[in-house]
Amino acid sequence: MNKTELIEKIAEGSGLSKAACKKAVDAAIDAVRDALVAGDKVALVGFGTFSVAERPAREGINPATKEKIQIAAKKQVKFKAGSELADALN
Repeated sequence: MNKTELIEKIAEGSGLSKAACKKAVDAAIDAVRDALVAGDKVALVGFGTFSVAERPAREGINPATKEKIQIAAKKQVKFKAGSELADALN
């Protein structure tokens, strides 16, 4: 499912217009992104938790040349599914 399909599904289920649903989805995505950039966790009860994890710098190997390269440290988004979502999948 892509963003357009999600908006259509929300509009269908809520009875709201697609334009209103698009604004709501965009606002929700922006709010989650802003919270993660600020270093906060976003916990949606029954769905899951988004958080930021720090990956340390490490040494890797370039598969084409087989020479060692240094991979820079970076931040990564993590998602941990909530129990209701995990139960629904199994």
